[in-house]
Amino acid sequence: MSNTVSFILEGLKSMENLADWFLRLSRPKKAAITMSADVFFAVFALWLAFSLRFGEFYVPEDRVWILFVLAPCIVIPIFIRMGLYRAIIRYIGVRALATIVQAVTLYALIFAALVFQLRVGLVPRTVPPLNWLIMLLFAGGSRYMARWWFGEQYARMARSADPELCGRKNVIIYGAGSAGVQLSSALAQGHDFRPIAFIDDNALLHGQKVNGVKIHPFTALSYLIDKFAVTDILLAMPSVARSRRSEIIRLLEPFPVHVRSMPGMSDIAQGKVTFDELQEVDIADLLGRDAVDPDQALLTANTAGKKVMVTGAGGSIGSELCRQIIQLQPKVLILYEQCEFALYEIERELNLYLAKSDVVDTQIIAVLGSVVNGSRVEKICRAFGVQTIYHAAAYKHVPMVEKNPGEAVRNNIFGTLHTARAAINANVETFVLISTDKAVRPTNTMGATKRFAELILQALSIENQNPRATRFTMVRFGNVLGSSGSVVPLFREQIAKGGPVTVTDPKIIRYFMTIPEAAQLVIQAGAMGQGGDVFVLDMGEPVKILDLAKRMIKLSGLTVKGDARPDGDIEIVFTGLRSGEKLYEELLIGDNVSVTDHPRIMRAEEEVIALNELEKLLSAMEQAALVDDYRQVRMILKQAVSGFSPQCDIDDWLFICSTNSSAANNSLPNYLKKVVEHD
Repeated sequence: MSNTVSFILEGLKSMENLADWFLRLSRPKKAAITMSADVFFAVFALWLAFSLRFGEFYVPEDRVWILFVLAPCIVIPIFIRMGLYRAIIRYIGVRALATIVQAVTLYALIFAALVFQLRVGLVPRTVPPLNWLIMLLFAGGSRYMARWWFGEQYARMARSADPELCGRKNVIIYGAGSAGVQLSSALAQGHDFRPIAFIDDNALLHGQKVNGVKIHPFTALSYLIDKFAVTDILLAMPSVARSRRSEIIRLLEPFPVHVRSMPGMSDIAQGKVTFDELQEVDIADLLGRDAVDPDQALLTANTAGKKVMVTGAGGSIGSELCRQIIQLQPKVLILYEQCEFALYEIERELNLYLAKSDVVDTQIIAVLGSVVNGSRVEKICRAFGVQTIYHAAAYKHVPMVEKNPGEAVRNNIFGTLHTARAAINANVETFVLISTDKAVRPTNTMGATKRFAELILQALSIENQNPRATRFTMVRFGNVLGSSGSVVPLFREQIAKGGPVTVTDPKIIRYFMTIPEAAQLVIQAGAMGQGGDVFVLDMGEPVKILDLAKRMIKLSGLTVKGDARPDGDIEIVFTGLRSGEKLYEELLIGDNVSVTDHPRIMRAEEEVIALNELEKLLSAMEQAALVDDYRQVRMILKQAVSGFSPQCDIDDWLFICSTNSSAANNSLPNYLKKVVEHD
C-alpha cells in the first residue's frame, strides 16, 4: 500500500515538474509544443474515425496513407490563421471555444472535400463527420484540460515565489448575475481571492452552483463569514439602481468584512477597467440617490454644434463639464486654464476620447490664461466666435481662501467681472456661472466673493435688456464627491494609513452630489436661463460627516475606536471648525423659490444691486485689494452681500505679518513669529 502511495506522489510531483518546465518556456517554444500536439491529434483523430466506422483496429490500405499526411497539413495552417497559437492557454474562455469550433469545422470541410475529390481508396461517408467530432474533442478538450492544469500550477508557482500570496482571501460575491459570474471566473484565475459563495436576492437561484460556487440567500451570510473566515464581500451589481445598492450596503455594514465593488458597466465597456479590478465602495452608493434622466434638448441647446469655452477647464467641475460637453459634439471646445499641468491633462484625455469615438467634427483648443486677464478672454472669444461660456474658474477651498482673501477677490470677483464683460463685448450668447451653496448667508470670504460674482451677473443682466445680449445664468450647488479638497479622498487616505480620521465637528453636515450629476445639471440649467436667473440644484438629503466617516471605516472591514470600543481599529478625532467654516450649508436666500420643468433644478429669486451702485463698490474693492487693506475689503463685502457674517478674524498671512499689534502676532504660527521678530 505504501509503495502505491509513494508511486502516486512521485507521479504527481513529476507532473508538477513538467508543468513548471512548460510554464517557464518562451512563447515560441510553447507554440511549437502545442502545434506538435495538434499534429498528433489530427492523425490520431482520423485513425480513430476509421476504426470506429469499421469496428476494428484500422490499418490503412492502398493510398489512404495520403489522408494521414494531409490531415495535419490542413489543420496547422488553419489553426495558425485562426490565432489558436497566440492564445494564452490558462486564460482561454468561451470565446476561444467558439474559435476552436470554427477552426475544426473549416478543417473538416476542406478535408472532406479533398477526400472525395482525390478518391484515394475506400473512405466511408461517415468518416469525415466522425473525424470532425473527434478532432473537436481533442483540440478543445486538451486546451481546457491544460487551462485548468496550468492555471493551478501557475498559481502555485506565484505563491511559492511570493510567500505573502500563499493566503488567498476567502470572499463572497454579492450578485450571481452575469457580472458576478464573470467576476468569479476572473478571480479563480488569480491568486489574491478565493470565491467561496454567492449571495443573491433571487430565491429561484438559491442552492444552485455557478463555476462550482454555491448561491445562498442573504440570511446565510453570517454563517458563511464565520465558517470560512471571509474577509471581503464583493458587490457584483454594476447595473442595479443606486438606491438598491445603498440599501444592500447598509445591510452589510454590521458585518466585520471589507466591502468592495466592481467598477461600473460604462467604465468596463469603455475599456478603462476590467471586471476583476475591484475598488472601494462608491460613496455615491452610500447616498443612495438615483440620477434623473437628463433632458436631451436642454443638454444640447447650448453645446451641440456650437463653439463652447470652459474656464477653469482643468478643475474638478471644469474637467467634468468638458467630458460631458465633448460627448454632445460641439463644433469647438476651448479649454481655458491657468494651471499648465491641469490643462495638459484634460486636453490629453479629451483628445484620447476623440481618437476612440465617432466624433469627427469637434476641435479641441487648449489655452493657457487667467480669467483676470479680460483682454485675453475677449480676444479668444472673438477669434473663435465663442457662443457659450461655462465659468468654472474660481478659488473654492474655504480655509485656503481665508488665508489669501486678496487673491480670492481678484479671481472670484474681478475674474468673473472681466470674463462677463469680455462675453458681452464678443457677443457671446450664453454665460453660465458655477456658483456654490456657500454664497448663501456666507460665513467665509469664499462664499462672499461667489455671491458678489452672482450680483455682478445679475446687475449686468438688468443693464443689458437687448434681446441679443448675453444671457447670464448662475447655478448654485453644494459639495461634490471626489472633487479637489473633498473630505471623501481624505478619509480614504487616513483609513488606509490606520487613522486617525479627522472630523472638524461632530455636528457638521454637508450636501453631496456626484461630479457627473452636478455637471450634467449645470449644462441643463444653463439652457433654461432667460437672463439673471439663479438656479439651485436639488442636493437631496444632507449628510452628517461623522456618520459618513463611521460608515467608511466599517465598510473597510475595520471598527471605530472610542469609549464604547477602546480596542477598535480607527480612531475619529475632532479638530474643530476651520477658518470660515460653518456647521450647516444652505442653498437658498429667502423663501421665493419656484420649481422648473426639471425635478432637480429650482429657480431662486434674489436681491439685486443696481449696476451703478455695484460699480462704486467694485472700484472701492479694487483699491482696497490693491493695497492689501483687508479690513476695507471685508467691510465692502458686508455692505454688498446680504447676510455675510464672518466667522473668524482676518487670517491673511500678509495682513497678519504686517500688523504690529500683539494680538495679531499671537495668532501667528511659531515659525512666522520668528520671522516677524527677526525683522
